[in-house]
Amino acid sequence: MITEIRTIVLGLVIFTCLLGCDDFVEEVEIVDPTAEESGEDFQPIQFVTGVYGRHTDFAYAFSFLGITEIISDNADKGSAPTDTGADKDQLDGLTHTPSSVSIRAMWTQWYKAIGRASLAIEFTENFEPIDEGLRTRLIGECKFLRALNYFWLVRTFGDLPLQDVDLIERVPTSEVYAFIEQDLMEAIAALPEKSEYPPQDLGRATRGAAQALLAKVYLYQERWQDAADMANTVMNSGEYDLEPDYATVWRATTENGIESIFELQGRGEIIAHGIQQYSSTQGARGPDGFGWGFNTPSEDLLNAFESENDAIRRDATIIFRGETLFDGRVINPGVENPRYNEKAYSSLNAGQGDGDKNIRILRFAEILLIRAEALNELGQSSEALVPLNRVRSRVSLPDVTATNQNELRLAIWKERRLELAMEHDRWYDLLRQGRAAEVMNALGFPFEVGKHELYPIPNDQLIQTPEMRQNPGW
Repeated sequence: MITEIRTIVLGLVIFTCLLGCDDFVEEVEIVDPTAEESGEDFQPIQFVTGVYGRHTDFAYAFSFLGITEIISDNADKGSAPTDTGADKDQLDGLTHTPSSVSIRAMWTQWYKAIGRASLAIEFTENFEPIDEGLRTRLIGECKFLRALNYFWLVRTFGDLPLQDVDLIERVPTSEVYAFIEQDLMEAIAALPEKSEYPPQDLGRATRGAAQALLAKVYLYQERWQDAADMANTVMNSGEYDLEPDYATVWRATTENGIESIFELQGRGEIIAHGIQQYSSTQGARGPDGFGWGFNTPSEDLLNAFESENDAIRRDATIIFRGETLFDGRVINPGVENPRYNEKAYSSLNAGQGDGDKNIRILRFAEILLIRAEALNELGQSSEALVPLNRVRSRVSLPDVTATNQNELRLAIWKERRLELAMEHDRWYDLLRQGRAAEVMNALGFPFEVGKHELYPIPNDQLIQTPEMRQNPGW
């Protein structure tokens, strides 16, 4: 599955999926099973693989960085002062607008993935002949992917149009989450465990991935008992564990490994392009450099590592000027920026457009932290220390012993920042924790309460569908 995602090329016909308005129009490549020129019977697995392929677009190598990390206290725009990165300077300074291209790009990408997943479900439901077990699994994979994209959308924009309900009217966030939960529960019932997949299907959605995402969905809704229970289900499945060495978590050697619950598959070879330029956009810029230099770890993030004496995660997350990396590459002291994102670094593919970097979306360490946070909010602070300190033990940090709920809450939030730094969750953590204004204002950024909690609906969308209301403050 890893190398087939982007290679569905035989006998293609274009099927235009009209989803109600121009910005929801998606051209989906489908092999016509009746077409003689296809040379073979088309199978739904090829169509479902194409849903995964939607997640290799260049938007994930640039726009995604802007709206998840560059906007936060974890990262700066980076690159050269004169290079805006289209709108990365706006996101870095909290001056973005409804016309900012990164916002439009991710709105479009996520809805296109949802549209393709819905089409794949319909196609697979009606396709004959097919093994019924395979049919069930493929539909489960699509429901997981659809839920994932709706989750990214709802935490970014709030109320949303649901493609399967209404294509223009925005329904309340609670209804979007209910739709996500239904998809995930059905995916859990349909999908195999990770260990039950054959090697050639490594990287496809699993029961554990659906359970892990559901735990996170519950966390964002502050459904603490549900989050704690679902995280515990993943922990007790026997499918996952922590990698012994944190420094290896984002390297090629651990892709789809013991800690991995779900990754965007970027292992690419020409013609298969991987996640286009994910590594090169974030690579070192300047003398002997291998990238554009965007999304650089901030001084504030560095200080957070230093204050916790967290050298292991600091050095696995940040590339410094003048250092020698694990593979022997020397970073020239004259590069443009003082720090770069090591979690985006590819040893074999540095600087190349045909990237080979998998993006970790869900991993076991986060499930431990979800369990810890939920238990603490339930008043079970002593029990929360167990999964929290399991994460800390891996990186040789002393156990947290505080059982005061408020103190432990702050310790868990800090642990999430250091453990998951540069993994595309920090901005949303600040928002759901209700402290984005406090944190960003203290650093001199103009966070406006009542406005910046949500991104604006893109202007292009509102021009096409003026009845779709804008978010507050925009």
